[in-house]
Amino acid sequence: MESYEAARDAFRWDVPESFNFGGDVIDAWARERPDHPALIWCDDQGNERRLTYADIAELSNRVANALSARGVKRGDRVIVMLPRIPEWQMAMVGCLKLGAIPIPCIDMLTERDIAYRLANSEATGAITTLSNIGKFASGDHLLASLSVGGAEGHWEDFDVALADASDRFQPARLAADEPAIMYYTSGSTGHPKGVLHASRGIFAWRVSAWYWLTLTPEDVMWCTADTGWSKAGTSIIFGPWSCGSTVVFYNGRYDPKLRLETLARYRVTVFCAAATELRRLVQEDVAGYDLSALRMTVSAGESVNPEIVRGWKRLTGVDLLDGYGQTETLMTVLNYPPLPVKPGSMGKPLPGTEAAVIDMEGRFAPAGTPGRLAIRADNPQIMLGYWKEPERTAANYMKIGGADWFLTGDLARMDEDGYLFYEGRSDDVINSAGYRIGPMEVENVLMEHEAVAECAVVASPHEERGEVVKAFIVLKAGHVGEDALVKQLQDHCKALTGPYKYPRRIEFTADLPKTASGKIKRRELRDREFAAQSFLAKKEDA
Repeated sequence: MESYEAARDAFRWDVPESFNFGGDVIDAWARERPDHPALIWCDDQGNERRLTYADIAELSNRVANALSARGVKRGDRVIVMLPRIPEWQMAMVGCLKLGAIPIPCIDMLTERDIAYRLANSEATGAITTLSNIGKFASGDHLLASLSVGGAEGHWEDFDVALADASDRFQPARLAADEPAIMYYTSGSTGHPKGVLHASRGIFAWRVSAWYWLTLTPEDVMWCTADTGWSKAGTSIIFGPWSCGSTVVFYNGRYDPKLRLETLARYRVTVFCAAATELRRLVQEDVAGYDLSALRMTVSAGESVNPEIVRGWKRLTGVDLLDGYGQTETLMTVLNYPPLPVKPGSMGKPLPGTEAAVIDMEGRFAPAGTPGRLAIRADNPQIMLGYWKEPERTAANYMKIGGADWFLTGDLARMDEDGYLFYEGRSDDVINSAGYRIGPMEVENVLMEHEAVAECAVVASPHEERGEVVKAFIVLKAGHVGEDALVKQLQDHCKALTGPYKYPRRIEFTADLPKTASGKIKRRELRDREFAAQSFLAKKEDA
């Protein structure tokens, strides 16, 4: 893509009537380039495995046959709870070939988490590790229970099951709107939601690999996302393999130096990591690592502060292109290589995606005005809906200007150049004396201060103003949380953003609560703050 505007204007969706990623992508590459490396797996102990596209095609055929032989059929749901090991890719692609619906889950789920997913999805199969089968106590009804690493009870050894299965399989022809994959994602209340995607979604997710990642068969891509995240799907399987690229898959502890060593050893060209990781990496000395192959770094899932974008560029000489997506839509707003980067911006809508900011009255908001981020609903990337929750699904749609729009649940603003800026979740907005304040803008300013390692901004109840801005701050080594630093940080914010946005309350903390994917739990901090202030008020009244 030489020009974003030209690509956007020329783009037209061309979704086939039927599509099966396993057959139409993996098997196609296996025929065209059978010996081309598809996967390089490694761990923190120095172990390594390499698989070609022909290997992945054959092994996924065996998975499909093994599941089918045990009674799993097209349309059935299969829990795939595996760490970052090659069996994850085999299982995912094998399910897709069969037409079964894989449900990728992070390896850290508890027995209670799994019991809910098994019951809610009515899964008929599960693939996990021997060390995790004890968490499937409610899974005695499963038709297929495959365990990587050994057999126990009714669980069968994954490798033995594959060895007994044929390496030939005819992939199912899935209609464009036929269910193909499901992710569970946490909501602000209640149980996790099952986000169901069609085969058209898996087909459409390659577009971000074309324009954002700009992948080719010559690229080596490493995405550090966990296997239960939708980001792992787009940047570890569906995006790079649709482009014939090689994927690096690392399993092991997080260590900044090991990250840099892995980038150098495998000559990674495109690196994708969460903002939490990048905040630590920019503090490393990269002089001893050969990163000459690296041409691009991207991040998604959590907004990257402008200082991290600038710091990564200074450190590596490589652009850090932030992007926005969610489990319901995957990547939809991105920064692109030919597009000037505005630090702090999510970028512009992906070609084929129309995005808008909607005000509380259901109108398109003027430039610079925060509102609800919406995606025009005639987009194949958008989910089929929430599993078994039609009312909840319908609540995400709104008709505006004669067209249907999907409401993402996120807040954003669009500047006069069409760049979108993330303002937080709709329930994260701080309303202080009539001013609506997005936490991200305050966090971005705080992150530019030399003393701040991490921060989270939430609403804190206030008798006069209703709410005020409160910042929870993790300091870098060598800095002490004292009154003088509080004033310094407040003055820093007043100087760089609207004076009404500065944090009137600051609390220094050793760490911040985070989800399994590394996102800061602002809601938890906000709830804690409201509970604490309520307690203090009652104490004062007494």
